[in-house]
Amino acid sequence: MGMQVGLNSQKGLFSRDKVLTIDTMNPTVKNVEYAVRGPIVQRAMQIEKELREGVKKPFTEVIKANIGDAHAMGQQPITFFRQVLALCSYPELLNENMFPEDAKNRARRILQACGGGSVGAYSASQGIDCVRQDVARYIERRDGGVPCDPDNVYLTTGASDGIVTMLKLLVCGEGASRTGVMISIPQYPLYSAALAELGAVQVNYYLNEEKCWSMDLSELESSLAEARKHCNPKALCIINPGNPTGQVQSRQCIEGVIRFAAKERLFLMADEVYQDNVYAEGCQFHSFKKVLFELGPEYSDNVELASFHSTSKCYMGECGFRGGYMEVINMDAEVQAQLSKLVSVRLCPPVPGQALMDLVVNSPQPGEPSHITFMKERTATLSLLAEKAKLTEQILNTVPGITCNPVQGAMYSFPNISLPEKSIKEAKALGQAPDMFYCMKLLEETGICLVPGSGFGQKDGTYHFRMTILPPTDKLKILLAKVKEFHQKFTQQYS
Repeated sequence: MGMQVGLNSQKGLFSRDKVLTIDTMNPTVKNVEYAVRGPIVQRAMQIEKELREGVKKPFTEVIKANIGDAHAMGQQPITFFRQVLALCSYPELLNENMFPEDAKNRARRILQACGGGSVGAYSASQGIDCVRQDVARYIERRDGGVPCDPDNVYLTTGASDGIVTMLKLLVCGEGASRTGVMISIPQYPLYSAALAELGAVQVNYYLNEEKCWSMDLSELESSLAEARKHCNPKALCIINPGNPTGQVQSRQCIEGVIRFAAKERLFLMADEVYQDNVYAEGCQFHSFKKVLFELGPEYSDNVELASFHSTSKCYMGECGFRGGYMEVINMDAEVQAQLSKLVSVRLCPPVPGQALMDLVVNSPQPGEPSHITFMKERTATLSLLAEKAKLTEQILNTVPGITCNPVQGAMYSFPNISLPEKSIKEAKALGQAPDMFYCMKLLEETGICLVPGSGFGQKDGTYHFRMTILPPTDKLKILLAKVKEFHQKFTQQYS
């Protein structure tokens, strides 16, 4: 009998509801959206599976132009980087003579800085000391001698990790005093996702599409004034070169933004992960730090700035290693101590990613055995991207109903598409954003995977898609031709 009672109560145990349900889970997580890997991409993966299983489609492969994943799209890794990483992961290779001497020296230096001479050991939470010193020297060279203190450099798990960490430090208050963070629209959805998860207030400012997606000071001012009615805006985020919009901000524009931040007492966050991806004539990358210091001590001693870089973009494209850094400037000393505490909870960024970051900021120098090959590979990668940026803009602009701004930098075009009224109505009836409806149809009919502009934000009544310029040139030409054909067909179908 006793046994029976035990069983019954046991059964009662297992028929209960789960502890963690959609109603009892953290509500802020449900507000997170990340279009770059959203529903379109999930459907693309399903279609790939169907193709493998022999399902007939009007195309033979899915072309993914949805994410800035360079190696997945065929960009070749830099030989020197991979040689040093191979040596670091398997030091036995240091005894072989298949690797150049400079690669071996770099590997030895990195291994000496690792616990037990292994990249499998934890590092200091802020990152390996000698790597932070190399990053600081790189920043000084890049910015024409503006000093950089390695203690202000934090190595991160990709730039994303640094950005989220900074946002965490900034967010506080309730109701009208809740922290607001100004982000550009269109924006990279990491920002809106992180702000949603932290329960901060997203404050939108619109880039000017008519002027090649430039920042407009009057827009910043009106956006800020509006936001102050319902929250406490504390930070301003800038992505330069732009994602998804591919613009490169002029020095004059950056200066204006810094003066604005100083006047309005805003903490600046400069996402500069595409700093080597500048293609257009007359465009040049200016770091926010360099411009800040050129404005003189009144600004450079006071404006708080965090800037971010990573191993994932530029000519490296090494996204999978999750390497990156952030530099903080004029941060309150007590807050910086809290930042150091916060990063220590996660122990350290991946050590192979730190090693790779070191190679990016300390690449082969003239006279070293690997220098010629390195420069050849770097130049070839960047000039190919420049060629594809031009090609994309030119071909898209031949399509009636599509207008594309010059892709001045980064890895994306963000063309404006005019959609027929009938398609907008049909999309709304399905509860879909009109450009999501368009991109879904494009995927189903051509196998091309793009991200709708609605995933990045856009002015009401305008529609876009983001397309990476990463596919190999021959595939990119096919992709552009298919987009052109599809757009014309779609416009006819819904006119």
